[in-house]
Amino acid sequence: MEGMVEEEGEVSAMDDDEDAAAAAAAGERRLMVTLDDLKNKMADFARERDWDQFHSPRNLLLALVGEVGELSEIFQWRGEVPKGLPGWREEEREHLGEELSDVLLYLVRLSDVCGVDLGRAVLRKLELNALKYPAEQCKGSSKKHTHYSNSTAAPAASASARANSIEESQNGFSEKL
Repeated sequence: MEGMVEEEGEVSAMDDDEDAAAAAAAGERRLMVTLDDLKNKMADFARERDWDQFHSPRNLLLALVGEVGELSEIFQWRGEVPKGLPGWREEEREHLGEELSDVLLYLVRLSDVCGVDLGRAVLRKLELNALKYPAEQCKGSSKKHTHYSNSTAAPAASASARANSIEESQNGFSEKL
């Protein structure tokens, strides 16, 4: 696959999570893929089938919501599921991977059709979240960001207000699309 790299036994700079390190330590092969790789593959896939005519933002969003529903069904009625999914059979894990993939692929395709650079948008959103949820104020808490903006720490509160303002202006723009 063009633009994708298989690595064996070492952790690349992109792999900073524990799962990647464990896979590398075990000598497992990992496929490295970028959002651009997925975007291009999805565009080619749709073009080869003449599906661009059906890939409107609305249709893609509804398909995405349907896939999120299918993903939700996997967890429905299981109670709380611990990290690592202990006790799950291999076929259950594979099914989960397929549904997660469907969600990601529709999300990437939707962002492409809407002209949104998903990688850039994600990084920007992480910056906004860092402003809305200052680590020194919210560590270990699951409270909403509005709780922190009401704190006595003026710099953090103003940073949170700036993040809210930026996010609101972006939301207003996206609603017009």
